[in-house]
Amino acid sequence: MLKNIFIGIEAYSGSFALISKLKLWKYFAIPIAISVITALTIGLTAYGLSDNIGRFISGIWPWDFGKETFTAISTFIGAIVIIAIGLILYKHIIMALSAPFMSPVSEKIEAHLTGVQKQQNRKSSFQQQLWRGIRINMRNLAKELLITIPILLLKFVPVVNIFSTVLLFLVQAYYAGFGNMDYTLERHFNYRESVNFVRKNRGIAIGNGIVFILLLLVPLVGIVLVLPLSVTAASTKTVEILKKDCLVE
Repeated sequence: MLKNIFIGIEAYSGSFALISKLKLWKYFAIPIAISVITALTIGLTAYGLSDNIGRFISGIWPWDFGKETFTAISTFIGAIVIIAIGLILYKHIIMALSAPFMSPVSEKIEAHLTGVQKQQNRKSSFQQQLWRGIRINMRNLAKELLITIPILLLKFVPVVNIFSTVLLFLVQAYYAGFGNMDYTLERHFNYRESVNFVRKNRGIAIGNGIVFILLLLVPLVGIVLVLPLSVTAASTKTVEILKKDCLVE
């Protein structure tokens, strides 16, 4: 799987050039607007809640000794909780709402890579693409939260909390890559088949998602470029896998 993670990361290398070559930037206007508005909304909400969560956690400590230390640790953990949940909500919101706009992008990339302008595959309307995006991301959101909450609780365990941070990052990356890959998969597979495909190629999903998450750490530029680059990289690699498995011409 480690090899596939690096393959998923490497797919980003030609994304800028491919977007420009196929003149895809115009398709990203609305998704970029969705990304910016969502990021600002979640960011402002997180800023206001982080201290409250820290104080709530610190209330668990009933003694006076060590109170300041525990409060400082609680505030830090509160910030991590807010950031983690904020990232989870952010990526699933933008992926769900951007689905109808990203599907044409992945379709053009597929046509470019296969040389076939009209693949004989599943056809869907704007509404169906939007509903598919919402359904996939609601499913992934529920799954991710179920995994993330226990990982966040490990933050209270010394030493273990170091490894929990890495695990949390990889879980976030997997579901980000999942969403990016599904823009291509929705034309070829139904809901359950897509889940199985990504599970089989989880290394590619994680690799794509790692860069997705890292891009969000770049102020301003990250939330603008994250969808164009990650969707292009995911579409390119997903089509290559489909071609290898003889699922596209």
